Amino acid sequence: MQPVWDVTPHPNATDHEGPGEFRRHDIHPFPGGMIPPSWVHVAGEMRSWITQVRDLQAATEGFPEQVARLHCRFEQVHPFLDGNGRTGRLVLNLLLVRLGYPPAIIYKQQRARYLRALRRADAGECGELGELIARAILDNLYKFVVPAIAGPARLVPLAALATRQVTASALRAAAVRGTLQAAKGPDGQWRSSRNWVTDYVATRDQRIGRPPLSPGSPS
Repeated sequence: MQPVWDVTPHPNATDHEGPGEFRRHDIHPFPGGMIPPSWVHVAGEMRSWITQVRDLQAATEGFPEQVARLHCRFEQVHPFLDGNGRTGRLVLNLLLVRLGYPPAIIYKQQRARYLRALRRADAGECGELGELIARAILDNLYKFVVPAIAGPARLVPLAALATRQVTASALRAAAVRGTLQAAKGPDGQWRSSRNWVTDYVATRDQRIGRPPLSPGSPS
């Protein structure tokens, strides 16, 4: 927040409410009606939150909801005068990475669902927020972790799998039809693997009675 603060500091900030310092103002109720604790309780609430974080266990059945509950509580406390959303999501990813998970990226187009899930979590229903976080973890697992370790099984954009034998547009059409095994990410991009494309081409050629082509040969 410091570079932002250097240009446009919060208009109501005191000398003790800069980046990294707890707020000394009370916060208006959130749109869903949740009221953040008074600023005098912020330090104590954050100590309690850190204690809960230390108790978090990675390999548990309810892990997504536990993480969602912790993330929601951070946002409820709203410890800083500005930047709480950004800080909360960065802290969420710090926790995930330290526990061996990929980070959970919330995309701009998911903002409305994310805020709705936070409001439901404010009311004690953390399932939707937990599901959103879990899906974000899996998405990054397939996009970044699997490609780094899986060789020909890695998921990559269809454009990276196109050849003279099959174009990117043909692969996309096959993915939409369901004849090519592929996954569509929250960014709207289809991804598949070299193995899946090989299986698709072999099945397609058998279906139309075309002899199989060697990799990279012209169609």
